[in-house]
Amino acid sequence: MLTFVGIGLFDKTDISEKGLACIRQADHVFLESYTSCLMGSTLEELEQYYQKPVLRLFREDVEQHPEHLLELAGKEVVVFLCAGDPMVSTTHADLRIRAAERGIRTSIIHAASIASAVCGLTGLQNYRFGKSCSLPFPQKNWFPTTPFDVITQNLALRLHTIVYLDIRKDRFMTIPEAVGLLEQMAQEKLVSVPMYVGVARAGSDNVTVRAGPAEKIRAEEFGPPLHILVVPAELHDMERRYLEMFAGL
Repeated sequence: MLTFVGIGLFDKTDISEKGLACIRQADHVFLESYTSCLMGSTLEELEQYYQKPVLRLFREDVEQHPEHLLELAGKEVVVFLCAGDPMVSTTHADLRIRAAERGIRTSIIHAASIASAVCGLTGLQNYRFGKSCSLPFPQKNWFPTTPFDVITQNLALRLHTIVYLDIRKDRFMTIPEAVGLLEQMAQEKLVSVPMYVGVARAGSDNVTVRAGPAEKIRAEEFGPPLHILVVPAELHDMERRYLEMFAGL
């Protein structure tokens, strides 16, 4: 049995009672640490709260070498923990497919997702979001512009874009860094982005939300991670009013 359990947005207390009960009944508990992570709790704090040892997994463990996890799930009860909601990420959907192909029974316990939290924090209406994109750190001789292509396509359709910022083992992309990268792409493509909305530490008691043009957002101090960015399309009146009241627009 393999159960995908969402653990929420920020710390150990975000998990549902159903998810917590599932963890405590499991034989093995794994935590994937590459699509997102809880910044408000350490691994040791999670283990103490769950009353279970937790084994951390990285991208190569799940996408390239999931055999050990699947072998265990074929015989025992395995829980696969994911920050946010489990099935927002395609890599988790792929793992569920692999399990099903082996005849392993699977289930999902959902939790709060950044995809929905962004709507509440920014006031941008959920039905007006188009395709999302991920913005990676540039590397030597590699500066992908696909994220900006997604943004411009959405803007042409009057749709907002969620931009997921790169997470590395030792580095988290910040909102000002992300805006700087996107503005570089915009300059090269002769396109103007009128506004950005940055959200830091969604789900915490110290969330920061700021909206404005590139110059303003790049000068803001958003504080510790995790950060996420939204590029809004033309705003409805209520969206604009919400951003004025809660994001300093």
